[in-house]
Amino acid sequence: MTWDMRMRNDMFRRLPVERATGRLYGGRHRLRVVYRTRDLVVLGLGVMIGSGIFKIAGEQAGSTAGPGVLISFLIAGGVCVLAALAFAELSSIIPVAGSAYSFSYVAFGEVWAWVVGWALIMELLLAASVLARVWSLYFTQALHDFGVPVPGGLGDVIGQVKGPDVLALGILLLVVLMLATGSRLSLKSLWFMVMAKVIVIGLVIATGLKFFDAGNLTPFVPPARPAPEGDRTVLDALLGALGGGTPHVFGVWGLFAAAPAIAFAYIGFDLIATASEETDDAPRKVPRGILTALLSAIVLYAAVAIALVGMVGMDGFAGLDPDKLLLAAAFDGVGASAMSKIVDGGAVLALTTVILVVVISLTRVVFSMARDGLLPRPLAAMSRYKVPSRATLLAGGAALVMSQAVDVLTLEQLVVIGTLFAFLFVAAAVLALRHSRPDLHRPFRMPAAPLLVIVTIFAVGWLMLNLKVQTWAYFAIWMGIGLVLYLCYGRRNSEMKLLLDVPPPDRPVAAAMAAAPPPGALPPGVVPAGGPGLGELPYQPGTRDVRQPAGPYEPWPGDRRPGLPESPYPTGRYSAGRRPGGRFAQDRDDHGRAYGPGGQAYDEQAYDEQAYDEQGHGEEHEEPPPGGRHHR
Repeated sequence: MTWDMRMRNDMFRRLPVERATGRLYGGRHRLRVVYRTRDLVVLGLGVMIGSGIFKIAGEQAGSTAGPGVLISFLIAGGVCVLAALAFAELSSIIPVAGSAYSFSYVAFGEVWAWVVGWALIMELLLAASVLARVWSLYFTQALHDFGVPVPGGLGDVIGQVKGPDVLALGILLLVVLMLATGSRLSLKSLWFMVMAKVIVIGLVIATGLKFFDAGNLTPFVPPARPAPEGDRTVLDALLGALGGGTPHVFGVWGLFAAAPAIAFAYIGFDLIATASEETDDAPRKVPRGILTALLSAIVLYAAVAIALVGMVGMDGFAGLDPDKLLLAAAFDGVGASAMSKIVDGGAVLALTTVILVVVISLTRVVFSMARDGLLPRPLAAMSRYKVPSRATLLAGGAALVMSQAVDVLTLEQLVVIGTLFAFLFVAAAVLALRHSRPDLHRPFRMPAAPLLVIVTIFAVGWLMLNLKVQTWAYFAIWMGIGLVLYLCYGRRNSEMKLLLDVPPPDRPVAAAMAAAPPPGALPPGVVPAGGPGLGELPYQPGTRDVRQPAGPYEPWPGDRRPGLPESPYPTGRYSAGRRPGGRFAQDRDDHGRAYGPGGQAYDEQAYDEQAYDEQGHGEEHEEPPPGGRHHR
C-alpha cells in the first residue's frame, strides 16, 4: 500500500490550520459577524449564571462542605480558569465555530475530533433538554408565588419532572424559531435578560448581607462523616478498592468533593469559543471575552455564597421549604418574602438566557461538523436569513423531542462529563500544537506552559473521577454509538477524505530551454554595430521593433516583467494589463513607452495599479491626481 493510499484511509488525518480557519470554505458556509467583546462577555454570563447561582452554594454547604464551601468555589474556579486559558490560546489560533471539536481536528486528527464533537453534541443536547424542564418547574413555582391561578386543564402538563410538559416544549420552540430565522432579537433579548438577572443578583447579595451572621460560618470545616449511600463516585470506588475505606463528606475531603458540582455551575465559558466565527477580530476578542466572563462569574458566585451561607448557616438549610428554590426559601426564613418573589423571577430569566446560548452553541457545533463532512453536508447550508437554519432546526428539534420523551433530569451529570472530556482534549491540544506548529501566530499564549497545561489535565481528570459510576457507564454507551456512526458515515464522507481522493492535476511539462548564446553574443533580434541601419529591416508585428540605431543592447522596459509579451511567465500581477489584446493592453512608441488617446504618456506604475485594482483584487481608490501617480 502506497503512502497516498494509507493517507486516504487514515482516520487520524489532521485538518490544516489554514482550512480550519475557513479561508477556503465557500461563501454559503460563512457565518456573519455579529459579536463584539462585550457581546461575548454577555454571552458567557448568559450561560454561566443560571438557576445554579441561587441554589448551588446552599446545597453543597448543607450536604458536603459546610461553610467551607467558599473554598470549594475557589477550587472549582481555579480549575476552570486553567481550562479557560487553554481555550483562549486555541481560540486565538483557530477562531472557528467548532470550538473544542475543531481544535482536536487540527491537533490530533479526524477520529479524535469526531469523539470530542460527539461528546459536545451530547452535552449541549442534554443541557438544552434539562434546562427546559427546570425552566418549566421554576416558571410554575413563580406563578404560584405570585398568586397567578393555573387553569385546571394545564395543571398536569406544566411543571412536570417527566412526561409531556407544555412549558418546556414552548420555551424550546420559541428559542429554536428565533435562532432559525436569524432574528437580531436574540442578541438584544440576551443583553436585556442578562442585565436584568445581574441586577437581581446584586439585590440578592445586598439583602443577604443585611442578615449576615458571622456565627453561621463556624465551624468553617465541620468534622468528616460517612457519605450517604447511593452517591458512589468513580474515585470512591477506586479508593475503596485500593484501601477499603468508605467515602466521607465534610472535613477537608468535603471541600474537594464539593468542587465538581460547583464546576458544573461555571461551565459555559467554553461556549464563547463557538461564537469565534461570528466575532470581529476574533483572535484577540474571544480570549478576552472568555476570561472576562469567567472571572466575573466566579466573583458573583462567591459573593452569593457568602451572603447565603452567612444568612442561613450550615444547619439552617435542612429546615427550608423543599418545594421552593433554595435561595427564595432562605429569604422566606428570615422574613424577606419580597426578595423571594424577585429570586423566582430572576431564576426564570437566568434559565432563559442559558437555554438561548446552549442552543446557539449546539447548532454551531453541528454546523461545523457538517461543513467538514462528518455529518450530512446539507446541515451546513446557510439560509436566506444568513444563519445555518437547517442545523438549528435539526438540533433544536432533537432537544425538544428529548425533553418530552426522556427523564432528562436523572442524566444531568452527563452534561458535566461531556464538558470535562472536551476540556481534557483542549488542554492537550495546546501542547500538541506548540510541538507540531510552533510557527503559528498566537495573539494569546497560555502562561507557564507546559507546566500549567499538565496541571490542567490532572485537575480536570480529578473532577471527572468525582462523577458517578453510572454516569461513566452512560457516557461509554453514548461514545460507542458515536464511533459506529463515524465508521459508517463520517469516515466515508469526510471532506478531508474527498480532498485526498481527488487525483492531483496534470502539470504541463515545461519546454526545453534554448541553448545559451556564446559569450559576447547579443540576444536574438538585436542589430550588431555596423549592421543594417535604421529602416532597413521591416517591422514584424509581435516582435520587438529593432528599427533603431545600432548600439549597446538596452532591455525593453517590460523585459522580465511578469505578464508582458516578452516575459516567459503567463501570470502575475501585471498579466491582465499587459497580455497582447488584453483589456488593459496599450500601444507603445518606438522607445517602449505606453501612450493612450491623444498621444499622452501613461505613468507605468500608476497604470499597473489601476489594472490591478480594476480586476477586483485591490481596494477601491480615488482617481489619480494629475501627473499619473496613485496615492493610497
